[in-house]
Amino acid sequence: MAKREILQYPDRRLRTPARAVEVIDDRIQALIDDMFETMYDAPGIGLAATQVDVHERIVVMDVSDGGDDQRVLINPEIIERAEQSDVAEEGCLSIPGYTDDVTRPERIRVRALDRQGEPFELEAEGLLARCIQHEVDHLEGRLFIDYLSELKRKRLRRRFEKAARQRPGAAAGTDAV
Repeated sequence: MAKREILQYPDRRLRTPARAVEVIDDRIQALIDDMFETMYDAPGIGLAATQVDVHERIVVMDVSDGGDDQRVLINPEIIERAEQSDVAEEGCLSIPGYTDDVTRPERIRVRALDRQGEPFELEAEGLLARCIQHEVDHLEGRLFIDYLSELKRKRLRRRFEKAARQRPGAAAGTDAV
């Protein structure tokens, strides 16, 4: 296992839609292990492969208090959303130090493959539903800040663009998104 670098906003690679995983092989298993190590080290409760610059449809998460409920979703697809929504504060490992309220459906149903490639469906609510929606957004090239007002997004973009320019090794991938 190896800890991977998490892409930081405004890196444009965060906007790259992920492609479906065709084969669950040793490379994918190693990536999943690395993603869990990276997520726990950050620390966070969810991580999409897009965030570690691998543009394949893989999400890892653990919303438990004890860090003992690992979940892997390969090629996740939200197939049902409740009409009722909920507002809660969200943050993101790719946008460190910033949180804001986001409105999302309070319950969802997701279809995915597990780590062994077995298909499953999961009905989720509360924090688990929010986490799944947040991470699936990453796979689509969306960030939680996309749900905020234009004014908030502009202010945040300026703040993080300035921080990105000041980071050592700021590269071509840090163009504003």
